Amino acid sequence: MGVVCSAYDQKTGEEVAIKKISNLFSGPCTAVRTLREIMILRQMRHGNVISLKKVMLPAKKTNFKDVYLVYELMETDLHDIISSGQPLSKHQIQYFIFQILCGLKYLHSANILHRDLKPANILVNRNCDLKICDFGLARANARDEYEFMTEYVVTRWYRAPELLLCSYNYGLQLIAISMSAFLPSLDPLALDLLKRMLVFNPEKRITVLEALQHPYLTGLYSPEVEGTSPVDVNVNLEESAKESMIREMIWSEMLHFP
Repeated sequence: MGVVCSAYDQKTGEEVAIKKISNLFSGPCTAVRTLREIMILRQMRHGNVISLKKVMLPAKKTNFKDVYLVYELMETDLHDIISSGQPLSKHQIQYFIFQILCGLKYLHSANILHRDLKPANILVNRNCDLKICDFGLARANARDEYEFMTEYVVTRWYRAPELLLCSYNYGLQLIAISMSAFLPSLDPLALDLLKRMLVFNPEKRITVLEALQHPYLTGLYSPEVEGTSPVDVNVNLEESAKESMIREMIWSEMLHFP
């Protein structure tokens, strides 16, 4: 969503990334997803979550069509790294997994579910610093077990099995294959962590904290590096909300930035 370019901030002397989102109100979803992104990132302060530095204020509240979001600059994303065929060392893989889990634990502490976590939404620098980005599909975690949350989330290839298999109208065929046979050269500890992450039943799946404390990440984890959000963010906005209301809310969010 949007076009991104790098730029130079003459006031701070920093290189930044600017995302232009055009024709914000041309469709039912773009404006609401942009508002979610701004609402969440304005309140997030964690080394593994992308930093939103500024939202450029348009001339008038009543008729702006485009929005410019200014982020910290990152060099690439995990999708490009994976697609490039560039080999990653064991330590790089461990560090990437560790940072993703730290970022997720922080988001969960703010009551945020990302819902579109995939390699393209995980930004990386050449020194292996990692940031989670793109919060357009994020929601506040349901406090009520009966609260409805749509199944149509996350790029299809990365959906959790409980989203793919919840419909009672369809049968389920499982392909029985040993993961150790499928990944024979994988570190045994990495294989164990992977198995625990890929459990079908979400109630039995390893939690983020348990994953951080897994032996595979020994030497990286300590409670001090987790970080906890001081705020509880509510971003459950209706995508059918009126344009006037969303426009007002986006404008109000913009005013929080210097």
